[in-house]
Amino acid sequence: MATATKKKASTKVNLQPLGDRIVVQRNESEDRTEGGIYLPDSAKDKPTRGTVVSVGDGKLLDDGSRGEMQVKVGDQVLFTSYAGENIEIGDVEYVLMGESEVLAVLE
Repeated sequence: MATATKKKASTKVNLQPLGDRIVVQRNESEDRTEGGIYLPDSAKDKPTRGTVVSVGDGKLLDDGSRGEMQVKVGDQVLFTSYAGENIEIGDVEYVLMGESEVLAVLE
């Protein structure tokens, strides 16, 4: 009897968002409070900060040109906890969102 073997999938994935969308990798959530209390996974809030991993080519304008993106790869951004669509690739969580869902760029 022949047996099938699975090849291990590559964990490196390129996500290229379209239009005015961006891909953000969330920062890790805190394991304990400032007072020293350790938090279980069920009590942790989703981080609302992250690093921009990939950006689209800009919003299509009425005249057919593309608008310039305000964020770039590597920017630290602040967004709401309900922003975008959560995507997990391997054990890394990404958020695919529109550029308009970014509240601020942290410097």
